[in-house]
Amino acid sequence: MAGRLKGKVALVSAAGQGIGRAIAETFIGEGATVIATDLDTSKLKGVARAKKLPLDVRSTEAVDATARMVGKEFGGADILVNCAGFVHHGSVLECSESDWDFSFDLNVKSMHRMIRAFLPFMLKKKNGSIVNISSAASSITGLPNRYVYGATKAAVIGLTKAVAADFIRQGVRCNAICPGTIESPSLDGRIDALAKTTGRSRNDTLKGFIDRQPMGRLGTAQEVAALAVFLASDESSYITGQPYLVDGGLAL
Repeated sequence: MAGRLKGKVALVSAAGQGIGRAIAETFIGEGATVIATDLDTSKLKGVARAKKLPLDVRSTEAVDATARMVGKEFGGADILVNCAGFVHHGSVLECSESDWDFSFDLNVKSMHRMIRAFLPFMLKKKNGSIVNISSAASSITGLPNRYVYGATKAAVIGLTKAVAADFIRQGVRCNAICPGTIESPSLDGRIDALAKTTGRSRNDTLKGFIDRQPMGRLGTAQEVAALAVFLASDESSYITGQPYLVDGGLAL
C-alpha cells in the first residue's frame, strides 16, 4: 500500500545514514514531504527528493532556527523523527563525566530540544506524530558494556511517555522505536573499534554481535523504517506512549 504518508510533512534528524536515512527514504516513498537533516550534510547527497538541511541537534539555537524555517515554509512538521544518537562502549568504570554528559546531550537532550521546538506547530494543527529512536538496551533490557547508552535510551522511553501523556488530548502522539542490533555504518565503526581494542579479528567481532541475536542475524534499517511508517501514519492513530521493539528477539 503506497501513499500512506501522502500530504504529510516529516522532519528526520540524522538522516544521512543508517536508520535515519532508511526512514527518510521510506517516508518519501510513502508520499511524505521530507526534510532530511544531518550534522554532516555531505551524507545527505543521495537522499533524493528531500529538502536537505544542516542541523546540529546539540545546539538549541540551530534547532529553534530550523523549526522557525520549517514553520514559515511548510506550516510546521506533521511528523518528527528523532534519530540522532551515539553508542558509548563500556561499563560504569569506563564512563567518564564527559562521556556521560555527551551521551545524554546527544541521545536525550537533543530530543528535548527538537520536541520543544516543533511541538507548538503540531498543537496549532491539533495533529502530529513524534517518533523517537530508543533501543532494546534501555529500561527494557541490559546489555554488557552499554552502561551510559542504556541509561540514555531508558530516558528516551521516559521522555516519550511523558510527552504522550501531556498532549494526549491535543492530537499529538509520541512513540518510541527500540531497535536491536541493526546493520549500519555506525555499527561497522563500532565493530572496527572493538576489534582493534580487543585484538580480535573483525569477523570474530562481527560474529559476536550476530550470535547474541536470537534470530541469528542482524536487523536492517529498512525493518526499522517500516515500523516508523506505521507509527507516523494515521494507521496508528490510537497508539501513543509506547516503546516498540524491532530487535530479533534480543529482549525476550
